[in-house]
Amino acid sequence: MKVLRDFILLFKREFIHALRMPTWLAVGISTPLLYLALYTPLLQKLAGGPGFPSSNVLDVFLPGMLGYLAFMSGSTEGYGTIFTLKDGQIERLRVTPASRYALLLSPILSDVAWMWIFISILVAVAIPFGFHAHITGLLVSLVLLALLVVVTGAFSVTVALLTKEIATFASIVSGISLPVLLLSGVLLPLSMAPTWMRIIAHFNPLYYVVNADRILSAGTIWNSTVGLAFLVTGGLVLATLLWATRVYKKAVA
Repeated sequence: MKVLRDFILLFKREFIHALRMPTWLAVGISTPLLYLALYTPLLQKLAGGPGFPSSNVLDVFLPGMLGYLAFMSGSTEGYGTIFTLKDGQIERLRVTPASRYALLLSPILSDVAWMWIFISILVAVAIPFGFHAHITGLLVSLVLLALLVVVTGAFSVTVALLTKEIATFASIVSGISLPVLLLSGVLLPLSMAPTWMRIIAHFNPLYYVVNADRILSAGTIWNSTVGLAFLVTGGLVLATLLWATRVYKKAVA
């Protein structure tokens, strides 16, 4: 019960803290909206072709953007961790009885909550432009995307605690993010890519999530691709949380 109480209190603190940063919220939702507004028109001539079987390219492009949003929601969590290190919050937490698990997970799950809000806005904006929303598939997709945020968030926090410097952390995250995003098919389905790129993509966890999102958004739930995405992402959740917990406990010991 104590862990649950600590988690609820810390989650509310992190969620409300985000409300006090309107610039962050505006940038968080405006980036995927700009992709929809400025990139989708470039894909219109691909409708009905390879990788875009639907007559509306949003049915393929929007699920990729949801994967992008989830990935970025978690991967930037480390910046906040470094700020808490710099201003002494970690030092003050050393002497509190708060659960270390709640301290680690509350900001990450706050990111999950905000990601769900942003996704709801994106889908609401896309529906009038022809996106075919399948509610059950989207709900399952939200669970899968939440697991992805936990993976990237735990990894980001751990790297931040190990590097302790914004410049070093930013270079690592940026260096990893670009190839991961490009080899996941968030912008264009990798069925259009050369063979060597499709092979490399199978070593990219985001690739499985994006493929599953497109299938789920089309209304298909019981599918081997969806199952594989949950298996890969679920395994990474366990691995990253174990690593993050070990590093975090040392940081606030």
